[in-house]
Amino acid sequence: MSAAPPLDPRLLKYSRSARRYAVAVAGFSVASVVAVIAGAVAIAGLLGELVTDPAARTFGAQSVHLTVIAVAFAARAVSSYLQDRYAHRAALATIGELRARAVDALTDSTRTSPHRLAAERDRSSTVLLRGLDALVDYFADYLPALLSTAIITPLVVVVIAWADWPSAIIILVTIPLIPLFMVLIGLLTRDRTRRKLDAMSRQSSRLLDLLTGLPTLRGIGRAVGPVRRVDDLGREFHRTTMSSLRIAFLSGAALEMLATLSVALVAVGIGLRLVFGDMSLYAGVLALVLAPEAYLPLRRIGAAFHASQDGLEASREVLDVCDRAARSTGSRRIGVDGEAVVVDGLGVRTRDGWTPRGLNLRCEPGTVTVVSGRNGVGKSTLLAAILGLERPDEGSVRIGGVDVTDLEPTAFHEQVAWLPQHPMTTPGTVAENLALLDELDPARVADLSRVFGLAEIDAATMIGADGSGLSAGQRQRLALVRTLASDAPLILLDEPTAHLDAETAARVLDVVAARAADGATVVLVSHRPESRSVADVVVEVESDVQSATATIDGSVDARL
Repeated sequence: MSAAPPLDPRLLKYSRSARRYAVAVAGFSVASVVAVIAGAVAIAGLLGELVTDPAARTFGAQSVHLTVIAVAFAARAVSSYLQDRYAHRAALATIGELRARAVDALTDSTRTSPHRLAAERDRSSTVLLRGLDALVDYFADYLPALLSTAIITPLVVVVIAWADWPSAIIILVTIPLIPLFMVLIGLLTRDRTRRKLDAMSRQSSRLLDLLTGLPTLRGIGRAVGPVRRVDDLGREFHRTTMSSLRIAFLSGAALEMLATLSVALVAVGIGLRLVFGDMSLYAGVLALVLAPEAYLPLRRIGAAFHASQDGLEASREVLDVCDRAARSTGSRRIGVDGEAVVVDGLGVRTRDGWTPRGLNLRCEPGTVTVVSGRNGVGKSTLLAAILGLERPDEGSVRIGGVDVTDLEPTAFHEQVAWLPQHPMTTPGTVAENLALLDELDPARVADLSRVFGLAEIDAATMIGADGSGLSAGQRQRLALVRTLASDAPLILLDEPTAHLDAETAARVLDVVAARAADGATVVLVSHRPESRSVADVVVEVESDVQSATATIDGSVDARL
């Protein structure tokens, strides 16, 4: 794994607040270094004159120096205050922007496949809700110290070299030791931080699953069972956190000692040269006052490094998600009416293996293709691949000779009617759910509602986001009306007769056959044997060898 930069350029790319904050911190750093140098010059001049010139030992004689020192210290204090105040606001704004971008990417079906979303759901929720909160420490402490090191340290070393070049050489030799130690510590901390985030993710995932299933566990008298597992997860999270804290305290002390010894070397060299008269008091005081300032940003980086790692690790994962959202989608526009759907060697790899793999199929306009097979072999994945929601790991899906991944998603999906296995509803009435698609013909909606028995339900019946208020069969009828009332030339149906009685299921199949007779390309996933009665092509999806048996009027069988 390659080392990640301390300031990820993607952070500035995806967050406007982060860009503004970086510019502001640079401005504050310039103001701070000007104040530091002006104050150091004034202090060196003040001490030099007080020691060497008895006539200058009055407030009037030193009024200019005293004024410059007071103004410099005040300017530095104001700059630090404004930077800290702005840092927290910028951090919260940046976190909000990254969360919004990541959520958009995760919920955008054209960029995040259903399988990937299911696999990333638990960790993504932990990173977005808890991990990103630690980014405040990164913005408030680590990032200002990082930018200050890039701006303040070089300018301070240049001024020291102008006043006393031997001290500048000592600083240039010793400064690289601090980043070297930080890199070594960072390599150790990175793995521990990732383990801590993994432990937090596992704990959150198990707790969410436990809360979801708690009513069932209480019903069967097993509510106390998961207590031990939750305790184990808590102890694991405690161990990883304490391990990270031990590294933080020890490394902080080591870096502080290294910086202190480096300043001491500069001070010893200045003291010896002052004793032997090899340098002026003004130059010695100026170099001695500025020497700690050269190391200060690095010391702040060391102090803030561990506190910022949790947020920085979480932000990297979020930025990876944002990168996925920034990838360009297809841009080609074609009409799918009258075009065959060709599935060529389709293979999709999931965490459960290949589902499916090596699937070959051709769906012609005006035909019904029934996809069958046991659970988990990739039937729903096939429909997702045809929609372009699932990017194949092997093979391709083409319509009109164009890969569906190259099609402009919105224009393509407007030509597709899709019934998912678990149809979604929106909060509102039955009538409002039927009116979600403006292009549906009200007369056809009313006709299908009557045929499927949906007209028996009061149109003013309220429905929840999960379909609450309707039975499973009523939700299925509602979804079927919305899907089959569409004039889309490509119809994808996933278990359309689920939760329906035999009579209603037969009516649904009759409507499906009629749509195919009108020229639509219909792909239907079903376990029910009666679905084969309307099939022109039956696809038996198996675990290893994918096959399709074509049956036309019950007279022709062909292996594909």
